[in-house]
Amino acid sequence: MDLRQLRYFVTLAAEKNFNKAAERLNMAQPPLSRSVQQLEAELGADLVDRTSRPLALTPVGQLFHDQAVQVLRRVDDMRTMMRSAIATERRRFTIGFVASTIYARLPALIREFRAELPSVDLSLVESTTLDQIAALKEGRIDIGFGRIRFEDSAVRRTVLRLEPLVVAVPASSPLGQDGRAVPLSVIAKERLIVYPSAPRPSYADQVISLFRDNGLEPNVVHEARELQIAIGLIAAEEGVAVIPESVRRARSDDVRYIELAESAWSPIIMSHRDGDFSPEIVAFMRIIARKYSDWGYPVPEALLPPES
Repeated sequence: MDLRQLRYFVTLAAEKNFNKAAERLNMAQPPLSRSVQQLEAELGADLVDRTSRPLALTPVGQLFHDQAVQVLRRVDDMRTMMRSAIATERRRFTIGFVASTIYARLPALIREFRAELPSVDLSLVESTTLDQIAALKEGRIDIGFGRIRFEDSAVRRTVLRLEPLVVAVPASSPLGQDGRAVPLSVIAKERLIVYPSAPRPSYADQVISLFRDNGLEPNVVHEARELQIAIGLIAAEEGVAVIPESVRRARSDDVRYIELAESAWSPIIMSHRDGDFSPEIVAFMRIIARKYSDWGYPVPEALLPPES
């Protein structure tokens, strides 16, 4: 038996007439009769007393009817529950980020996203750029913000902007006290703190390459695990660090930020799965483009998804 047969039988019991039941079911009378006969054959008992007028159920038919009504009601309840669950299910969207991008306007972008898509269940995961690649490919995050350039055909990479680099020094340091920018050749003689210590390659390698590209060998004395530890070590007068300009927002009374004499930049890179232009990805791109325009940043053309 199937649900269709149960509905036919319950309708027949309500109408007490094959013709009226068939009309209510928008079907011919013979198929309805055959359906009831098939049920009776399967159960091995008469369900309908065909000699009575109006039509009546046999005792077995009445028992079967009661059970059929319960089954159909439960099925209807289940359908209603599932429709409701599907309608209210929150879509999930996970953002991966490296610590320094928190200072590079990322919180403002996240606030805009939450306001524009309040029904999306948004979560944030701090991870290195290289970890983000694996997380994107495995579906653990949907979009990533980092600073390391990489090549992977499964991941689409967009450089959002190039952020100037500055030097963080202890408040007591003589460097930059005259308000003038400091050249890399001077910084190379200082005790240098780089971060993160692992995995590599990382932003630490970007900083070391900056010195070597200018014919200098930096005096690296600490490889800090993360940005905040590096800032803490600077405050403790353990050395200096080359950091993205936006990290100035991590204010500390024990740390000063001074300009570099050379032009030096660190990219802010947005990554997502190649070909993935979900509504959430498109919305985030649109938000970045709008806010970058508001902030006076150039808006990368790559933020706009390809025309379908």
